[in-house]
Amino acid sequence: MEQKHLKTSVTIKQTGADKSFSVIVNLFMVLILLVLAIPLWSTITLSLRPATFIGTYIEGMALPPWNWSFAAYEALLGNNGFLLAFMNSFKILVQGVAVALLLTIPLAYGLSVKNLRGRKWITIFIIIPYIFNVGLVPIYILIAKLRLINHLSSIYLPVAIGTYNCLIMKSFFEGIPNELKESAYIDGCNDVQVLIRIILPLSKAIIMTIGLYYGVAFWNDYFHPMLYLNKDYLRPLPILLRNILMAAGMNEFVEAKAFGEAPIEAIKAASVFMSAIPMIIAYPFVQKYFTKGTLLGSVKG
Repeated sequence: MEQKHLKTSVTIKQTGADKSFSVIVNLFMVLILLVLAIPLWSTITLSLRPATFIGTYIEGMALPPWNWSFAAYEALLGNNGFLLAFMNSFKILVQGVAVALLLTIPLAYGLSVKNLRGRKWITIFIIIPYIFNVGLVPIYILIAKLRLINHLSSIYLPVAIGTYNCLIMKSFFEGIPNELKESAYIDGCNDVQVLIRIILPLSKAIIMTIGLYYGVAFWNDYFHPMLYLNKDYLRPLPILLRNILMAAGMNEFVEAKAFGEAPIEAIKAASVFMSAIPMIIAYPFVQKYFTKGTLLGSVKG
């Protein structure tokens, strides 16, 4: 006797309140999108305005592509000072993220080992500077004593181990099952091999997330370069960007060939947009890791 399998599906009918709530949520998300997109679009269109443009600010945002002018970008890319500042920021970004992860990962993994002697006191020792700031003068004296003034490493070495980032990574490592580590020890692995072969492959999400945190902080850092870098050829992009926006550094662009074709406001907008390009390019590649790492690495209560 053949048995017939009946496929049943349950459809939940939305009520009027559910539909109204969905509409409100969608409108709210569209509003957030507009709030985020309009300033970015206005900056881009302002950087593409020709010197001959006459019109209101809103008309400039609706300027058709065939009327765009890339003279501002030519002025920036043709200026050695801007390119040098961009490369300095890129060096700080790459070196800073690499050093920060190389220091944060072993420390977080060590603190995640429950039978580590002095684990509690080491954690307290790390948290104390996070809560009680020692001030600028002692840190500056320390940097000077280490002879790091006018070195790019002075930007990322003092903050290479972020307490908050370390605690998030520690919480993630604690969530990895101990059975995986014990099986690796049985196979003859030592602590370093367990970290490299077991922990790191399972921690791509949190590593990419913490790396993004460090990268954004180093790329946008303005305060530390202002304190520790006194040479013009060492200044990163945030310092130069501040000078351009304050019109203090516009004299550097007077001799650029494209400067005569680009208004000053267009050059300012172009410099702002170009300073954001690396983060705009990097974020889509780490977005999936960022969402997962933020949830999995959240501090447990």
